[in-house]
Amino acid sequence: MIVEFKASKDDALNRIDKFASEKAGITRSQIHHLIEEGLITVNGKQAKANYRMHEGDLVDITLPEKSPEELVPEDIPIDVLYSDEHLVVVNKPAGLVVYPAAGHPGGTLMNAIRFRFGELTAPGAPLRPGVVHRLDKDTSGIMVVALSEEAYHNLVEQFSEREIKRSYVALLWGNLKGDKGKIKLKIGRSMTDRKKMSVRTRKGKEAETSWDVLERFKGATMVRAKLSTGRTHQIRVHFSAEGHPVLGDETYGHKTSIKLGGKEKLSIPRQMLHAKVLGFRHPVTGKKMRFTSPLPEDMSEVLSALRAEMPDEEASN
Repeated sequence: MIVEFKASKDDALNRIDKFASEKAGITRSQIHHLIEEGLITVNGKQAKANYRMHEGDLVDITLPEKSPEELVPEDIPIDVLYSDEHLVVVNKPAGLVVYPAAGHPGGTLMNAIRFRFGELTAPGAPLRPGVVHRLDKDTSGIMVVALSEEAYHNLVEQFSEREIKRSYVALLWGNLKGDKGKIKLKIGRSMTDRKKMSVRTRKGKEAETSWDVLERFKGATMVRAKLSTGRTHQIRVHFSAEGHPVLGDETYGHKTSIKLGGKEKLSIPRQMLHAKVLGFRHPVTGKKMRFTSPLPEDMSEVLSALRAEMPDEEASN
C-alpha cells in the first residue's frame, strides 16, 4: 500500500524520519528501514535519511503488508529426498517461496514442511524454523532444513565455515570466454535500488563463484557454478556483472527470450538456475551426505530447443 503526504509550512526543516513517522503512524526505526529499502520517495526521488523537508514536498511511503504471525501447516506436495528426526532434504520446485513474509503469507515450503513433520522446534520461529539457507522463489533444486536445534546450529556452522558443497547449473546469456573461471566481486545492497543486490556497493561482502562450461549454444552457455560464499542472489549478481546474466532473470538481466533460427524467439519461462548438488556432514552422526537433483522439465525443454539449433559438429557436451 502506498500512502502520500504533502509537507506544510509547519513541516519545513523537519527531518524526513520525524515527518514520515508522525504522518504514517509508525516508529522512526521503521521509517529508517523503509528508507534503506528504497520504499520512501520525496517528489519522486528516493529519500535520504538526512533529508530535511520543504513546504510542498510530496512524500510517498510504500507500507509493506503485515507479515503473518505463525507458521500454518498446509498440505502442499513436496519432493522429500531424505528425512530423519534431525533434518529434511527437499527438491524445491521453481515458483515456491521458502518461508512466509509480507506479500506471501502462506503457500510456502515451510508451510508444507510444518504439515508434513508437525511442530518444528529448531530456531527461526515463528516463520522459518530450521532454515539455514534458502533458494530464490524462481530457483529450483536442493535445500536442507533442520528439524532439531542441534542440527540447526551444526548446519549453520558448516555454512559459516564453508564446509557445505553446493553446485548449481545455470543457463547464461551470451558466450563466455574460456572454459572455466572464478568471479571474486564483493556483493552488497544496490545504491540505486534497495530491493536489489549489486557489486557496486559501499558495504559489500566478499563473494566468490567458480564456474566451468558444460555446454555451448548459439547465444547461450550452460555452466556449473560452485559457491565458496553464500551471498543473496550471488550467482545472479556475479554473472550479470560479467555481462552474462542468467537467462530469464527479470531482475538482473531482463533476458527473457533468445533468438532461434530466422526471426523465431524462444521464450524463457523463469530464471534458468537450478541447485543440482548439495553435500554436507550429517549434523549429529557426522556421516557425509550428498544429494543430486536432475534438471527440471522447464530447463530441459529450453535446452532441447537450443540443442536443436546446433549443428551436430558444433554441439558441445
